[in-house]
Amino acid sequence: MVQANPGQSTSQAKVQFGYHRHGDQGQAAPAEHPVVVVGAGPVGLSFAIDLAQRGHAVVVLDDADRIGEGSRAICFSKRSLEYWDRLGVGDRMVDKGVVWNVGRIFHGPSELYQFNLLPEPGHKRPAFINLQQFYAEAYLVDRVNDLSAISLRWRNKVTALEQRNDRVVLTIETPDGPYLLSAQYVIACDGARSSLRQMVGAGFSGKVFEDQFLIADVKMTAEFPTERWFWFDPPFHPGRSALLHRQPDDVWRIDLQLSRYADPAIEKLPENVRPRIARMLGHDQFEFEWISLYKFQCRRMERFMHGRVVFAGDSAHQVSPFGARGANSGLEDAENLAWKLDRVLRKQSPAALLETYHVERSAAADENIRESTRATDFMAPNSHQEARLRKAVLSLAKETEFGKRMVNGGRLSVPSVYDTPLSTVDHETWRGGPCPGTSMPDAPLRERDGRALFLTDAFAAQGKRFTLLAFENGRAPDVPDDVGVIRIGGDDGLVDAEGFAATRYAAEPGASYLLRPDGYVAARFRHATRAAVDAAIARAAGLN
Repeated sequence: MVQANPGQSTSQAKVQFGYHRHGDQGQAAPAEHPVVVVGAGPVGLSFAIDLAQRGHAVVVLDDADRIGEGSRAICFSKRSLEYWDRLGVGDRMVDKGVVWNVGRIFHGPSELYQFNLLPEPGHKRPAFINLQQFYAEAYLVDRVNDLSAISLRWRNKVTALEQRNDRVVLTIETPDGPYLLSAQYVIACDGARSSLRQMVGAGFSGKVFEDQFLIADVKMTAEFPTERWFWFDPPFHPGRSALLHRQPDDVWRIDLQLSRYADPAIEKLPENVRPRIARMLGHDQFEFEWISLYKFQCRRMERFMHGRVVFAGDSAHQVSPFGARGANSGLEDAENLAWKLDRVLRKQSPAALLETYHVERSAAADENIRESTRATDFMAPNSHQEARLRKAVLSLAKETEFGKRMVNGGRLSVPSVYDTPLSTVDHETWRGGPCPGTSMPDAPLRERDGRALFLTDAFAAQGKRFTLLAFENGRAPDVPDDVGVIRIGGDDGLVDAEGFAATRYAAEPGASYLLRPDGYVAARFRHATRAAVDAAIARAAGLN
């Protein structure tokens, strides 16, 4: 039986990228580029693809020369999949990933309750897929290689950073020696141990929890359903918590809570992990794929903008892995930042628009940290009082619905809600539908010729711009030439045959929604006028 060294994987394809000398190297003056992304993880690669698809040249630097080892992040949300659809990689992610919507919570040997994260039909994408991060990164790298606007450079390590009035100068170390790059903006996606964060002198404040969790990815044939199973005080691991998730390739993610006093070096040894997993599974017919140990960390930078250096993903904020909020939040960072930087680079909006990235995404980070901290405190109580509360809640959950709602095994990632000046406040009464500052819900539609599509497909086809979603009453709304229009109903609009779109948008004839380029609602109107649409766009684009 093959056993992995702690922190390594045995079955993932070892994708190693060769270092290639670039023409920028060896120049006396720094080579100039509009945007440099530091870090070729899911966030940095997704951001680079997004900006390149908007017509901008991007340099991506990474100090390694391979896809990151180990499965690491595995749960990707519906919102992330819809974003990846627009980047041209969604189908590959879903085709390889394990689709799931259902989770179960256990206390001891008994099930407390189950939940369905997407109980209603009519969505293109599932609530979540499980997919090892190295697959996600590999598919993103393939997409990057399709785009000539992106220069992806492996074994290019940033060792120094100098901020000037109108650009940033980076010193890059390579196997051929150092060289300089100059960029209008640098996007720091270099992870939790971000060297760029240190270079700009920024702190990382928050809480590090002392309890430790063991990750073991094991390869085995099992009949468990494709669901998320979480245990409090399981019989195979008494007094602690445990999590079981299925991944592609017959690989299963197992998380086991350990004592805060456990020795990481000893606990990660395969010969010590094996008995724990065997007790859980009732057999030892498995192989280790990856073993790691971690502590919860809920921290963030005070500011995500430092001059012309912008931080995204784990370099800007960290949360515990329970709830799948880390990678998905980072992808929302990329999506939020890309359209704003696009407008600034094109001089369609002032540079001040980028400040709204910090405002919106730092508020989202605070929300994720709050939820993650609450989950951690419930799973690993820090005091006798917290332990007594958890015991009482778990007891109530066996008998009552309100008790079930109090159980916290990690509230799972949902799209952020923004409360910022970019969103127009409602001046009309709405009985439902997405409010300004919320993510657009999907719905199944049909073309006039009968071809099926989803609303998210129709939005993606508008070309990454502001788009008016209009429920027709026979009169086409008047919009600027550079604004897309999706019409539902009327003589030439899409057909909402099942009524999902009308229901989810609380639509009446004449109702319309202004969607930002990232698919967030900027404004909504019962009867749109050109003046109202212009004003809403100006506000959302930072023009007033």
